[in-house]
Amino acid sequence: MPDPLMYSQDYFVVLETNQPEQFLTALELLEKLQGILQNIEPEELMPDLRAFNLPEEQAKYLIDTSCELDIGPGQYLQWYAVRLEK
Repeated sequence: MPDPLMYSQDYFVVLETNQPEQFLTALELLEKLQGILQNIEPEELMPDLRAFNLPEEQAKYLIDTSCELDIGPGQYLQWYAVRLEK
């Protein structure tokens, strides 16, 4: 049986245009995505995201189902779950 630790998503590495990689907690990533989603016009969102009314719901959906968000031409935002150990 697989170890449940394999499926935990407590930390993420975030890659963003012209920024160094960042390590964020799940809550920090959720807040970052919410802030970005609030500034995107609804008609520019992926159809899947338009089904949700609140940026928090959209952000949770993205974290659970995706690893990137289209934020404009020549720009990128990607996140990947990582396990940090000492």
